[in-house]
Amino acid sequence: MIDMYAPIIPWKGAGGIKLYSTIRDLKEIIDDKNVSGVLLNKYWIRYEIKDKLFLFFHLLNGKLFKITTLENYKGQLFDNIHYGMSEQELIDSHPDFVYDDFEEVYESKNGAFLEMDFRKNQVSYISVYIKELDEEDFEEANW
Repeated sequence: MIDMYAPIIPWKGAGGIKLYSTIRDLKEIIDDKNVSGVLLNKYWIRYEIKDKLFLFFHLLNGKLFKITTLENYKGQLFDNIHYGMSEQELIDSHPDFVYDDFEEVYESKNGAFLEMDFRKNQVSYISVYIKELDEEDFEEANW
């Protein structure tokens, strides 16, 4: 069961789902008829829990390495960052988020990044991930 109001916690998880969980651990969730999966590349699969979460798994070890919250997720990151928050509110309340032109996201060194809908000038995705995502050997999945 997903807790749509649970806090979004960098390097830990969201919705009561923990990063590093295996596909087997979350089988009951991803086998639901309202969940769809798509192979993103040779080693990554993303499951979408409609309008709530994206769950990203590495297929070499079957572990969850990133969670992205979507429009209907009500929990918050750092007690006040949420879907629909304006870019200015984000910058004012969290100057540690820096815009990465290459990735086109606001990134915190504390394990989170935010995607903006620049047409609406608001946060559209909040992602938390494992620390190993930034390491050179991430694709080897020895984590």
